[in-house]
Amino acid sequence: QVRLVESGGGLVQAGGSLRLSCAASGRTFSRYTMGWFRQSPGKEREFVAAITGSGGGTNYANSVKGRFTISRDNAKNTVYLQMNSLKPEDTAVYYCAASPTSWGTPREVYEYDYWGQGTQVTVSS
Repeated sequence: QVRLVESGGGLVQAGGSLRLSCAASGRTFSRYTMGWFRQSPGKEREFVAAITGSGGGTNYANSVKGRFTISRDNAKNTVYLQMNSLKPEDTAVYYCAASPTSWGTPREVYEYDYWGQGTQVTVSS
């Protein structure tokens, strides 16, 4: 069982930055690929970024490539999402998720077993 708690969301102007954090419980954090997803009203939850258990592999949605960076600190059981050059279309609830596929970077919701409660990110124009 893995418990995930996100933090760092908020309101920011277009062009600004935010860093999201996701703290995980448990002693096997490094065995999990970690992902970030987002969901805005009326839309399906969509993949944003993922990072392998060792941190050596990453994967990004085309919409955020070059603006967002995912990283992790296995000593702190924490994964981060640095978001720069934010746009109004980045507005959503952002979710942290854990997948037991530690060697890959899956992009589908069903490939992740554990989810956080979400944190709201709002980008004003």
